Amino acid sequence: MTMSTSFATLTPLARAAVPDTSTRFSPERILWQETLPGGAHWSGLLRRGNTLRLTDLEGRANVSALFYNQEEKSERYNMPDTLKAQHTAFLTRGCVLYSDMGRILCSIPEDTCGWHDPLCGALDAPTMESKYGVARYQEHRNAMHRAGTDGLLIELQKWGLGRRDMVANVNFFSRAVSDAQGLLRLDSGHRSAGQYVDLRCEMNVLVVLSAAPHPLDQSPQYAPGPVEMTVWRSGTAGADDPCRLRCPENERGFINTDRFFL
Repeated sequence: MTMSTSFATLTPLARAAVPDTSTRFSPERILWQETLPGGAHWSGLLRRGNTLRLTDLEGRANVSALFYNQEEKSERYNMPDTLKAQHTAFLTRGCVLYSDMGRILCSIPEDTCGWHDPLCGALDAPTMESKYGVARYQEHRNAMHRAGTDGLLIELQKWGLGRRDMVANVNFFSRAVSDAQGLLRLDSGHRSAGQYVDLRCEMNVLVVLSAAPHPLDQSPQYAPGPVEMTVWRSGTAGADDPCRLRCPENERGFINTDRFFL
């Protein structure tokens, strides 16, 4: 396992103190755990059969995420195929994240949030500055304002990738809904402290995260919340897994993925 810990707060593992909150979460299998502060960014390699749990610690988190096949980074998360194959406009328990090769990068076996936005993209610097003003590191140190796209690009560059490699991202813990006029808005009441989502890696996946605010966040203050990241050995989806059985397309996606590792 390889990882980059930009702005992440490393915390000692207290294995006995970690709650076993699902049948797939076993404290003795934990590999590592750390906290990603609000606004910060992170990237790392997660192996096939490992699960990453993201936990919204304060009910104010948004996590913009990108996913790549670590062994061939030109293969990456594909938002249109992910939504079309599963006949959905949001992600939750039972969904998978498809690559542009028809394979499954990650699946979502557990989710207490119920709705994650795959449509609205990441917060860019002009939008951030128009909403929250400018707060540079020179004056504000770690309380500086960081845009989601900038954080993602910083992490991508550490792996030999760049702006041309950015694709549509997922925004975890954010629910974007449309009004009567068809305009999207963020349902901030959807969040609550302690919500978590599990991302089980079905391939060796480069995961890139930014904890900057959602681009539709209407809060007048730049105050994104922290996220706890916990990784453990979980194994991959079994024959009776709800992600595999959600629809025939997912079954074919898992077959394509399993053949890749034969």
